[in-house]
Parts: sequence; structure tokens; C-alpha cells
Amino acid sequence: MNFRYAVALTGGIATGKSSVSEIFRESGFDIIDADMIVHSILDRESRAISDIFGEEYILDSGEVNRRELGRLIFSNSGAKRRLESLIHPLVYRDILDKSIELDGIGRRYIVDIPLFFETGRYKIDEVIVVYTPKDIQLERLMRRDGISRDEALLKIESQIDIEEKRRLGRYIIDNSGDFENLRVESLRVVDTLNGSL
Repeated sequence: MNFRYAVALTGGIATGKSSVSEIFRESGFDIIDADMIVHSILDRESRAISDIFGEEYILDSGEVNRRELGRLIFSNSGAKRRLESLIHPLVYRDILDKSIELDGIGRRYIVDIPLFFETGRYKIDEVIVVYTPKDIQLERLMRRDGISRDEALLKIESQIDIEEKRRLGRYIIDNSGDFENLRVESLRVVDTLNGSL
């Protein structure tokens, strides 16, 4: 059975998922990071991306210009679908390969997937959702990326609403407060997972 010991970690953009992932790593969990895999695949598939979207999305170094490609896909649903149809199957294959390896060890590990609910590809029953109310999420995203409210809303609304993700998750880590609160919330789930295998 694939993903036998996997626990999915997801949330919305700018909800603090990367910080939670790091806390889990520090607590001894192996992490499969979908974002890192995506970045690797984007550069590996730069020729295909150039063919689909144009050479203006490729830097002189040959790497994908993620910032410009991101602007395109967040504002153009057709472009987003074309990119996803290229990237998602490749990401899934890489994650599956890594999970088979980790399942062989026989202990829980984290699969950090921002678009876990959106893709519907991953058969993982245990799901951690990092939750932040939308107004805080919006504020953090604007500050983090130095973008306008409209741009931030476009990014947030390209994902399933955070309240819906909260409803679908088995474990909720509330990141409405400061980092110390986030650590406490995260370690509570770490303890639960460590005690339930």
C-alpha cells in the first residue's frame, strides 16, 4: 500500500506551512517537500515550459523565471491548467518514489503538499492543516511577497478556501498567533502522531 506511513501537511498560501514543516523536521520526522520537487521539475522541464508559454519565462541561466510564470498562472486559468497538466504527474511520481522508500523504514513521515486537496491525487488519510484566518493570511502574504491586496487575493483565491481545508483536515494547527504559539500547536500534533502509531 502506497503512503502507508504518510501524513499529509497542507494549508493555504502564507498560513505558515513551511515553519510547521521545519518544526516537524526538528522533531525527527522525514519530510517530502512538494515545493522543492516542483522547483526541481520546473528547471528540468524548462524546454517544455518554453514551448508552452514562450521563451520570456526562461532566464538566461536556463532556469524557469518562477516569478513571471507565477504571475501568469495566477491570472490565467487556462495557463494554470496547462502548467498543472505538465507538472502534477511528474511531481506525483517523484513523491511516490520517495514515499515507497520511507514506507520501507516503517515510521511516520510528512508529505508537505500545498495543493493536497486541490489535486486529489494523494491517497493519504491523515492530513494536517495549518490554519490561519483569511484576513491574517492576506496580510501576511502582502507583507511576505511585497504585493498588492488584489494580487494577494488572486493567489489566495486560486486555492480551496482555508475554512474548507480546515473542515477537511484531521489535525488542525492554528497559526493565528505568534511563532511561539505555532510551535506549541505543532508540537501538540507531533506528540499525538508519535503516540498513535
